[in-house]
Amino acid sequence: MELISLINAKINGIVWGPIMLTLLIGTGLFLSVRTGFLQFRKFGYMLKNTILGVFSKNQHEKDTFGVSPFQAVATAMAGTIGTGSIAGLATAIVSGGPGAVFWMWVSALLGMVTKYSEIILSLKYREKNADGRWVGGPMYYIKNGLNLKWLAGIFAVFAMIACLGTGNATQSNSIAIALESTAGIKPVITGVVLTIIVAAVILGGMKRIASVNEKLVPFMAVFFVVCAAAALIINVRQIPQAFALIFREAFNFKAAFGGVAGYGIMRAMQFGFSRGVFSNEAGLGSAPIAHAASSAKDPVRQGFWGMFEVFFTSIVICTASALVILTTDFWQTGEFQGAALSIVSFNKIIPGFGGIIVTLSTIFFALSTVLGWAYYGEVCIEFLSGNSKRAVLIYRYIYVAFVFIGAIGDLDLIWSISETMNGLMAIPNLVGIIGLCKIVSSATKEHFERLQ
Repeated sequence: MELISLINAKINGIVWGPIMLTLLIGTGLFLSVRTGFLQFRKFGYMLKNTILGVFSKNQHEKDTFGVSPFQAVATAMAGTIGTGSIAGLATAIVSGGPGAVFWMWVSALLGMVTKYSEIILSLKYREKNADGRWVGGPMYYIKNGLNLKWLAGIFAVFAMIACLGTGNATQSNSIAIALESTAGIKPVITGVVLTIIVAAVILGGMKRIASVNEKLVPFMAVFFVVCAAAALIINVRQIPQAFALIFREAFNFKAAFGGVAGYGIMRAMQFGFSRGVFSNEAGLGSAPIAHAASSAKDPVRQGFWGMFEVFFTSIVICTASALVILTTDFWQTGEFQGAALSIVSFNKIIPGFGGIIVTLSTIFFALSTVLGWAYYGEVCIEFLSGNSKRAVLIYRYIYVAFVFIGAIGDLDLIWSISETMNGLMAIPNLVGIIGLCKIVSSATKEHFERLQ
């Protein structure tokens, strides 16, 4: 186990090092230039056709081949808004300083076009499986768009492994820890209950997963945003100072503790970029798998939902989390990490309820992630096995087992390996996006020409 851990640590250091983060941010910048910085030019159009039009009839239309556009979005956001929005953001502030929040914003603004591109390609190159359902994602646009089936297979393998760890075991572990610390519920009990819930949902396939997420995701998102807004209203006088701190520390070139000048800004950038990617998944290639299952006929219109996902996750939810933490003093003590830092920060502003807010948010966020990533893994195994129903069923049972394992186990190694797989799956996905960027530009141009 020590050898595996050592090998993984070496690979992880490369995968999530400066080269990978530069590649992710560079791809977002490249695509932004190619589309004329679409995320800024068409921001109003994005809002009008996503959250402001959520009750329009076309967002909820579905056919026998796929789920509704909104159900696809809910499933994608279920996989995106995980515990990283709470614990991951808190870790970024402790490790990279308040300036990490600014670089997370930069990562998100560029990542909006990356995810937009992923979704357009996933709908352009999707296929119908043996049951007549739409399936797609990076493995399909790499195979059908670039004719690189071997690279598509590599993505599917990395993504399938990441689903069991990052999207499953680590999430159920977060729920178990939260319930044990706040309610004294033993992890084994949490594990059994979670296993039953997840099994009942995912064994029903994508349509049942989408149906549950369609209700769960809006509720959990509104719950956390309202609670965070209430905390910030109470602590409103501290907000200007928190913003000033974020901008000042984002460009802090001073040497700290006898270190090299510029070290502070480098750490802020590293943790801001990496946690930004973990919070919104732009560039990883996971969310397009859910969007490809949609009955949507316009790839560009569905792509704007991906743009909104990144904006809402990193700019709205993560910023709300960050401001709650930075308007208190606990982040400076070094005594608290991850979700614990969020809990004490909320508790200071809203005594007695902070722990409840963070615990409930952790449960909702983590459970939705488990359900969303269950479908991602299913599509990957379907691609690798040549649409074998038996292989998919076996994978579902393995996935359910990992829910229980995650709740009762020590997941340091599983988390580390999963984090590495996340980085590795991004490489073939970014190759696919860059190689097919002309398709994205053409689709965008045609969409707005039709409107005119």
